[in-house]
Formats: sequence, C-alpha cells, structure tokens
Amino acid sequence: MAIPDSFIEELVARSDIVDVVSDYVQLTKRSGANQFGLCPFHSEKTPSFSVSPDKQIYHCFGCGKGGGVISFIMEIENLPFRDAVAFLARRAGMEMPDEGDDKALQGYRARLLELNRQAARWFYDNLSRPEGAGAVEYLKKRALTPKTVKTFGLGAAPDDWYALTNEMRKRGFSDQELLDAGLSKRGKGGGLYDVFRNRLVFPVIDVRGSVIGFSGRIIGDGEPKYLNTPDTPVFSKSRNLFALNLAKRTKRGMLILAEGNVDVVMLHQAGFDCAVASLGTSLTADQARLMARYTQNVVIAYDSDGAGVKAAQRAIGLLEPAGLKVRVLRMEGAKDPDEFIKMKGPEAFELLLERSANHVEYRILAAKAKYDMDTDDGRLGFLREATQILAENPSPVERELYAGRVAEMIGVSAEAVKSEVRREGRIRAASDRKKREREVMRPEVTAQPAGKSIRYGNVASATAEEGIVTLLMADPQLVIFTGELRAEDFTSPFLGKVFSMIKERFSAGEEITPAVIASRLEPDEAAHLTGMLQRPVNLGQAREAMADYIDKIKTEQLKRTGDRDLLAVREKYQKKKGLGG
Repeated sequence: MAIPDSFIEELVARSDIVDVVSDYVQLTKRSGANQFGLCPFHSEKTPSFSVSPDKQIYHCFGCGKGGGVISFIMEIENLPFRDAVAFLARRAGMEMPDEGDDKALQGYRARLLELNRQAARWFYDNLSRPEGAGAVEYLKKRALTPKTVKTFGLGAAPDDWYALTNEMRKRGFSDQELLDAGLSKRGKGGGLYDVFRNRLVFPVIDVRGSVIGFSGRIIGDGEPKYLNTPDTPVFSKSRNLFALNLAKRTKRGMLILAEGNVDVVMLHQAGFDCAVASLGTSLTADQARLMARYTQNVVIAYDSDGAGVKAAQRAIGLLEPAGLKVRVLRMEGAKDPDEFIKMKGPEAFELLLERSANHVEYRILAAKAKYDMDTDDGRLGFLREATQILAENPSPVERELYAGRVAEMIGVSAEAVKSEVRREGRIRAASDRKKREREVMRPEVTAQPAGKSIRYGNVASATAEEGIVTLLMADPQLVIFTGELRAEDFTSPFLGKVFSMIKERFSAGEEITPAVIASRLEPDEAAHLTGMLQRPVNLGQAREAMADYIDKIKTEQLKRTGDRDLLAVREKYQKKKGLGG
C-alpha cells in the first residue's frame, strides 16, 4: 500500500531541506536565495551543490543529482524510498502510516538487524566458553584488553560448521533469514553451514548503532585471512567503515585511516579513538565522502610495505577530491601502526601524527624511491612522474614549494622544474578542454539539463515539453491554458509523467511544489527535474509561451503521423509567429 500523498506533503512541510542537508553538508556560500556547499555525492573542491529554501529542492551543477528532501535522504543514507520516509518521519516526530506489504519489507530488514545483534552477542559470549579458547589466546597474544574487547564487541566463531546456524534456528530465525544476513551458506547437499568458523569476529556497527555485518580474522593459518559479510539488504561494505560508530565522537579533529580491523582496535586501545578502516576492499569514493561528513582531515596509516604504499597512493586520489586534507604516516622501522606503538609507544606515535607528511611530499618521495637517482635516466623518470604529481595540485603555493624540492633532488634549477610543471598543466588543460568539447557535441547530452540518465528521442518536442513543465512548476494555475494537451502527446515519458502528476494534483486541489513532485519521482527523474528548475522563468508572457510550446508539440506529432496538409498549415503559422519550422 502506497504512503498517502497527504502524509508525504506534511512530512516534506515539516522537513526543511536546509536543516536536513546541513546535517551532512556545510552550507556556507550564498548566491541569491540559494545556499551552496561541497557536493556529498561526488568529489569537488569548488561548491556546486545548491539548496533552494524557496523551492525546497537541491541540485548539484557538477554531478547532476537533485530532488527534494526525501530524495536527498535516499541518496545520502543509501535507503529505499520507504525507509527514507521513515527516517524523516522519526526526525520530524511523525508516526508512519500503516504500509501493508511494504511495512512487512521494512519489518524484514528489522529482523535481519535483530539476527545480527543476537549473532554478535553469541560470538561475544563464546569468549567465555571452551570453544572460544583459540580466540582468547589470540587476543592475549595481541595484548588486547577486556575493556577493548567489550568496546568493540569482539567475539569468537568456533571451529564448527553448524554452531551458529543451529543456535539461531533455535532462537526462531529462518534459514532464509540466515542466508540473507550472510551468516550462513547453502552446501551442495542443500543444507546450511556457518560462514564464520574458527575466527576472531569483529561486528560491523553503523553510525546508528545497528550491527549490520561482520568481519572475521582467521585464528592461526588459513585463507582468506579476513572474511567479511557479503552485501546484504542491511549492509554494503563499500559504503561503510569499520569503527566509524566510535570514531565519529573523537575530539581529535581527524580520522586515521588504517589498513585492517586489528590496527584500528589497537589504535583505539592506545588512545587514538579516531581510527577507521575499509571493509575487506580498497577504499571507495563512497567511503571517502562518508569520512568527509565527519572531518576535514584524514591521516593515512597503511602498512609500510609495497602494497601499503600503493594502496595509500590510491586512497589519496579518492580522499583529496572529496575535499579532505590528506597526510600520510611514514612508519620507519615498523610495518604497521600496531607494531610501531608496541615498539616505540603511544607518545612516539603521537609525535609521528604531528609530523606526518603532506600527501604531495609523500607521493614525491614514493616516486623517488622507484628510480635510480644516480643515473640520468633515473632522474629524468623521476622528474616526469614528479611533474605529473605537481601539475595535478590546485595550490600554486604547494606547486612552487615542491618544485623547488624536486629540483634539489635531481640537481637542476627550480625554474626548470616549474617550467615542466607548467607544460604538463597546459597538456592536461588541453586534454580536459577537448573532453568537454566532445561531450558538448553529443546530441543526447546536449538535450539534458543535468539528469544524465534521461534521454530524449525527439529533442525539438522535448524542449517544448520541458518548457511546459517548467512553466507549470513555476505557476500551477497555468494548467487551465493547456487545453486538451495529454501526457500521451509528450515524446518524453518522464515529462509526460510529470505533466500528468501536475494536472491530477491541480484537479484534486492538492499542493503542487517542486519538493512534493520530486518526492514521487525516481532519483534520476528528480535530478533531471531539479536541473530544469534551475533555469530562469519569465511568467510575464507565460500564456503566449504555453501556446507556442503546445503548437510545437502538435507539429512534431504531425511529423511523426504524416498528416502533411495539417502540418503545412501549422508550419505556416509558426513562420508567421517567428518560431521557425
């Protein structure tokens, strides 16, 4: 059963978009009536994310995402429509209406979260049982305290194929729920067996405090070393970070990005309560943007081996575009933060944090390590890579500073390096310009205001259809001048859908606002609509413009149907009006 429009309207009215967006985005810049900030959905350094208090919509001029307050929560929290509505309803103190079958779906997600909660408790309790002895021994070996174990809810998966599955069945959970939660798998014979066996278990807890998944480290030898819950209806490993539920409360003003769960736990135990880690995968752009919601500063503390250096380089490329200031630890004499702290103590690690390298310096030194600096070929290879690194940097001051340091490393003048950096910058600028020109030349792109997944088959008709929708969104009373125009006359199904919604709501005397209309659209449709609504609208000649738009739609319709006589009459009328054919 669909959520009643009346409930959606009241929810949108109670959920001011500026207030909601401000929980996630720092809105500082103003342009007219709109407020701007860095887009939370793509990486950028110049604010292009616009929020309109008047229209109660948002739109990013960079990535094209947009919509109303419900669309925003769907995107930012990775929630389906109904869950986003429930999220906002809780925020607004409203009780969700009876949702029938959809409420059952929401209830099923709650069942999976409850299953995870009980499984996490069972894993934890195993540490006090004989079957958890191996995990307890491992915890002692790593010098993890009982307080730390309790804080993170660490537990033990026994070396048993069916222990968890059988226990959760006894507690009333179905086989399908165990499969959907990623706690069990189906064997060749059709029966279920435990996913986590003979492992130290780390519950993955989201920022709301729900157990959404698990990560298990093998006790002893075996592969894989770490095993993570697969993506489930309540868990996406690319959109979550281990220990962010704890690190979000830090007073340090930064997040430390470590490589593994054990490193994170050890850092917290040593007093560095801002440590987080990705979950069994390389860092993702979604995780970088997630960190940007809680801090402006990230220190990468990956392992010091070759794989760690490579992973750090990749992470820099994701974190910096997310608007984060990035530094990198160089842990001389230790392979990871845990080993460094054990060898030199928390005070030394604190000092290391304070002296951590700017990511530009780190990348340059990493590049230098790849070449034989005693040869001309080595120095030239290093120079080529260093100039590419510097040309990417938007800061003229940093380019100037590090160009001088590169010059010292290879024994040439600073001006020579600066000249190479400028040349590389010109090459990049020309490449970017050509890329933009190619995009502009593509007809299906030029037909789009912003929502890149909406395509028009008939650009001429769709342009007129956009004009009608834009006028109606600015002044719904203009519906009375649309005459017998129907949604079926539109060549764009999306624009016809919006036109139909406006007419139906007008006839029913219901509210017609961009936010309410956007709340009933798919994400790509809402984004496209908000892109259209960024254009200025002149209501002074609205009736005349409406008539011209309708005539253009009818003309294009006649071209498709082949009524040449009537088409000739219309084209003659259009030329007389100065509209062209």
